Amino acid sequence: MLETTQIHPDKVRAYLATDYRLGHTDQDIVLTIRKRSERLAELFAGSGVNCGAFLTAYNPRGTIQPDAENNQAHSQLAGQLQELGLQAIEGSGSEEGTDWPSEKSYFALGLALEPAKTIGTHFNQDAIVWVGADAVPQLILLR
Repeated sequence: MLETTQIHPDKVRAYLATDYRLGHTDQDIVLTIRKRSERLAELFAGSGVNCGAFLTAYNPRGTIQPDAENNQAHSQLAGQLQELGLQAIEGSGSEEGTDWPSEKSYFALGLALEPAKTIGTHFNQDAIVWVGADAVPQLILLR
């Protein structure tokens, strides 16, 4: 995580408190920042990858956008991940107990840190979640 950032500390706290969910079933993998996920480590091993990134195109810079704009951006993100030949698991990010709407997202298996940051920046996101071989999600601030 960056030591200095343009992102308001309240937003950073919200990003740290968010549940990053891979999937839409009772078998979801839920990522928590700085907490190792055994299930994600198993997914990495079974998929032959050692990293991945949780990305959204919703609500650039943490500013609520109309559903139509968010859905279009989400489709564009899906297209970029497909062009890169990455397996992506659709999911969502949300913070329990808040009014902030859940944001559709993707977890891109095998996506290295620098390309993940480039994609996040392309979609004007404040941050991404990246996970290395240790299966410990990290909040990566982008501005």
